[in-house]
Amino acid sequence: MSDKGPSAMYRPVTGTVLDVDTAFYDRLAEDTAGRELVDRFVVPIRSGRAWEVPAGHLCRVVTTPEGPQCGDFNVWNRHNPKERLWTSRTRQLQGAHVTRYDRLWSTLPYLRPLLTITNDTLDWYGVDSDGARVHDLLGARCDPYVNRILTGADFDFHCHSNLTRAVLPYGLTEFDVHDVLNIFTLTGLNADDEYFMKGSPATAGDFFEFFAEQDLLCAMSTCPAGDLSVPLWGPDARDPIEVCRPLAVEVYRPAPELVEGWSVPEVPAYAGLHGLLAPQWTATGLAQAP
Repeated sequence: MSDKGPSAMYRPVTGTVLDVDTAFYDRLAEDTAGRELVDRFVVPIRSGRAWEVPAGHLCRVVTTPEGPQCGDFNVWNRHNPKERLWTSRTRQLQGAHVTRYDRLWSTLPYLRPLLTITNDTLDWYGVDSDGARVHDLLGARCDPYVNRILTGADFDFHCHSNLTRAVLPYGLTEFDVHDVLNIFTLTGLNADDEYFMKGSPATAGDFFEFFAEQDLLCAMSTCPAGDLSVPLWGPDARDPIEVCRPLAVEVYRPAPELVEGWSVPEVPAYAGLHGLLAPQWTATGLAQAP
């Protein structure tokens, strides 16, 4: 056992899709001159936007000159929205906070990388004295339902609502919006194991970049809490409109030679039928197959 405490539970054998070819992703991150910008837009404050990222392309979320802003991010397989980000399994396979070389994993029965993080200008932050880290998979998106519980009031521009409006043009609904990656968000668990947020350490021009491992539909909300330096709920809460800022999104096509030999990850080759045609275990031992 290391001085970091118990080992992680999910530890693979070598030669699996969990092995990351870091040199491949480094080449993609470093060759900024050879890439082609194919889309760029700005997501205004307290709003949402959905967009497509083709397999083999790069996408960058950027803080604008106005300053830091937290973004709640959803991602689906563009052709099958049932395959979407699975935050709990990603926490187990990668970590509760993600950075360069980490992957976002999809739901069962697909369980494969949706994207791989290629660059992160906040990877220097590490863990602070409160145990906080950046880019978290711990917290759910803010939503009007919990706001009603906490405050007794309605507010229509929480991240859940922003994401809902964003995906409607793609034929998705509120039921397709799922737990998020909180980009640029600084969070952790306190001594009582309670989720906390702190003001984002991002500054103008910071970015979070990823490589699309398959055709993606992405959506992002510019959180109504802005950079999280002002409490949204509780005794010290007030409207943090002055710390709400836009975020920019850029999509790039890398130089073709950089992705030669790369292919979309396969779905795991699970050969079973969940035991439906196998002998069943009973309280007294192994029974016959049904």
